[in-house]
Amino acid sequence: MGKRHTICYFDTFITVSPDSAAPGAIEPPVAAKPSVAAMTFEMISEAPYAYTSDDVLFTVWADRKEIPEAERGQAREEFFAKPKACFRTSDLGKRYGWGIHSDERGRVALYAMGSAEYEAFASGTSPFTGGPVNVKAALRATRR
Repeated sequence: MGKRHTICYFDTFITVSPDSAAPGAIEPPVAAKPSVAAMTFEMISEAPYAYTSDDVLFTVWADRKEIPEAERGQAREEFFAKPKACFRTSDLGKRYGWGIHSDERGRVALYAMGSAEYEAFASGTSPFTGGPVNVKAALRATRR
């Protein structure tokens, strides 16, 4: 297999998109077939800092495609053989008001827009260690 592409960030906080209309952090609605945003929200919120962006992106994709567990190793290699969009494109930051923090090992957690933790991360400082954090904005929700 060729080069493996990753979408992981390290010591980085992705803020809510500057043009997001979200009044605050809200859970993505769950429908009969949950959206990518709803599945991503559930996976990260149930286990903060347990998964990397790669883990979440692949698991949500594989679950939606109903790929059997026994085939996921090979499917993951094929999935990451081509570049993928990172969490800056996620509706969590574009529509639903959630910031996404990646720790020093690339594991992710969600922080509600307006929370003390969100504000600290958005200012470039970890609310837990006081150390610096890279800050990137989610991509714009609308095209210019």
